[in-house]
Amino acid sequence: MKEPVYIYVHGFNSSPASIKAQIFKREIVQRSAARVEVPALSNWPAEAIQTLRQLVEQFQRQPVVLIGSSLGGYYSTWLAEHYDNVRAVLVNPAVRPYALLEEWLGENENLYTHERYELTRDHLQQLIELDCAELRDPERYLLLTQTGDETLDYREAVAKFAASPQFIQPGGSHGFDRFEDLIPAIEAFAEGRIELPAATPLPLSSR
Repeated sequence: MKEPVYIYVHGFNSSPASIKAQIFKREIVQRSAARVEVPALSNWPAEAIQTLRQLVEQFQRQPVVLIGSSLGGYYSTWLAEHYDNVRAVLVNPAVRPYALLEEWLGENENLYTHERYELTRDHLQQLIELDCAELRDPERYLLLTQTGDETLDYREAVAKFAASPQFIQPGGSHGFDRFEDLIPAIEAFAEGRIELPAATPLPLSSR
């Protein structure tokens, strides 16, 4: 089996400098020879998905595993539905971001780059156009979620990916506490195996 290419897909108002992105890249580089890509994504969904498509298409002869966090999980779902060599690990993924981000309309600032921009209804419409109502192969997804997510209702992802392998951990946060503990499970999934640790309860995050 060819070595997988990992692509970390960051979330809303995030960047390649996010904590989970950095942890993942560091751990994979230390543990294997696999390639890790962490692209910077536009706040415009249509531009973000185009960036990701161009990257995925560079590796059409290799297995690609997406690590999609929050909004990145929504993008990763679309990509896994449209490319046969792609599978996705979804980390506290957004299921209906076009509804969630209604309350964010107006001026925003990226937490990492400090870029300021206006979130508009055109952004929301672009998200709606990326919605995947049905999954053609649920086994191509691995859901990692924590019930203490203060931003998203974890039950939406559990229901959406009900036929997919799932790790549901009590407690934690939207940032997915102790993400590094799941990296061996991500590597196993990339190799076609489901090897999940016990979902030991975590304290609720104070964030």
